[in-house]
Amino acid sequence: MMAKDFYTAVQERRSIYAISNEQPVSNDRIQEVVEFAVKYAPTAFNSQSGRVIVLFGEQHEKLWDLTKETLREIVPAKDFGPTEEKMGSFKAGSGTVLFFEDEEVVRGLQEQFPTYSDKFPEYSLQSSGMLQYIVWTALEQEGLGATLQHYQPLIDEKVRNEWNVPASWKLHAQMPFGKPVAPAGDKEFQPLSERVKVYK
Repeated sequence: MMAKDFYTAVQERRSIYAISNEQPVSNDRIQEVVEFAVKYAPTAFNSQSGRVIVLFGEQHEKLWDLTKETLREIVPAKDFGPTEEKMGSFKAGSGTVLFFEDEEVVRGLQEQFPTYSDKFPEYSLQSSGMLQYIVWTALEQEGLGATLQHYQPLIDEKVRNEWNVPASWKLHAQMPFGKPVAPAGDKEFQPLSERVKVYK
């Protein structure tokens, strides 16, 4: 497959909710893409605080079953249908990327650079966002559709116990992916003249 150019990849990265467990590339290739992103995503003070777990197949399905049952405990039964359907749509994919930040690294920076202490949690979030975006765009380049989900902190403890997650890793996002089976809907854009200012 010819790699898409950067601008095309950025333009075509969308939230794809209709996915299947088919994959146009191998699990090894997806692992390679994720590892590349983790290695090269920018981080404040080169902290390299991003952590990732990639779940495939039954492990991926287990995550969304776990999330469904967690939500069942708090969503009224009469309203649970749409929630169950949404969890099923994520489970229908082939894998999920879990994004964490290592809070031990963040605390270490706070101690080492007390002048910036209050800023390091913010820097950590910014780094995580960039890592998530790189992975998302890279998956799109490989022919996969994905969305970004946030069921933390509801599922944190169960995820930690199920996949032996270190205590210092804080969950920030979940990205289910798979082969797109329906395109994203139309997207409207606000005028750039209202969003960008340029001074020459």
